Amino acid sequence: MRQSSTPRRPLTVRHIPFAAAALLLAGCGTATTAGSGGGPEASGSPAPCGTPAPSAPGGVPQPTKLAQGGARITAAGPTCFEYEVTNPNSEPYDFTVVFNGPDPGQGTAVFGGPGGRVGNLTRTVTGLAPGATEKGRIDLTTPGRTPRTGQPPTLTPPEARVPKPELLKVRSVPTAEAPNAGGPCPASGLRLYADEGDAAMGLRVVGLHLRNCGTATVTLDGYPQVQPLDLDHKPLDGVRVLRGGAEIATGTGADDPPRRIDLRPGEGARTTLVWRNTTEAGAGEPLNAPYVRVRATPDAAPVMVTPELDLGTTGRLGAGAWVREDSNDKPSPAM
Repeated sequence: MRQSSTPRRPLTVRHIPFAAAALLLAGCGTATTAGSGGGPEASGSPAPCGTPAPSAPGGVPQPTKLAQGGARITAAGPTCFEYEVTNPNSEPYDFTVVFNGPDPGQGTAVFGGPGGRVGNLTRTVTGLAPGATEKGRIDLTTPGRTPRTGQPPTLTPPEARVPKPELLKVRSVPTAEAPNAGGPCPASGLRLYADEGDAAMGLRVVGLHLRNCGTATVTLDGYPQVQPLDLDHKPLDGVRVLRGGAEIATGTGADDPPRRIDLRPGEGARTTLVWRNTTEAGAGEPLNAPYVRVRATPDAAPVMVTPELDLGTTGRLGAGAWVREDSNDKPSPAM
């Protein structure tokens, strides 16, 4: 486990879906606008964002559009909004916070520049110490069209900006169990992460990818150990984890027979999670497991991925056997 005194990696930002970035998210002290040399608050101490978010009376929780999962929007104005992320856990955690993107009813894309349509905005905080709070500020101004060479770009007018920033989703995993697709090799010598998956007609498929970045050969024993977890990171009752995916659907990549794999340094393997989100009347409440704790082998260190299992009332999750994977044929990683 990483100690709270260890310097944290720089915060990272990405847009969903992928698009050319037109916004640089700055810390609470400075806000910049890509391509314009900075927005109105780019130099010196920025002005306050505007109206503080309302506090909940009598200890009543704020609505989820303003606060959830340790994150909350603290102030909002016509050109920016501010937020903070607090770790209530007893160990360091990584947080992924998703804010709403441009208002679909507006003609100008706020985060994507003129003519672009960019989706929601994601902020990632890594290695947040127990009880610590990370504050941030997001500038809502973007470069506009430049009529002629040499003229300064214009800013998106206030009426075209996001009027009411909201929290759409907050996910968190223990830093010691965070997925790892790059950077320094983990102490376990294994990198494990989930890809972005695929969904069609109620069938869900997510790949888990494993890479031996250590110095010793690792033997895979057929199937990974998979444990679905609820929003509070607790085991979800009522889910039956199947070996293989044939009972749910064929042709998903989870149908290969189990075999022993000796994974040498530099080699990779993958497995597949498959489920359906079918909901049948009278079959009970739908089951949702945002997180899954995975062990590549029974004695391997756990890794917590976020495949967002929406199992409906089926109560079944198929996990395929490990198969070899070429390092040049890996999907893009996701948390």
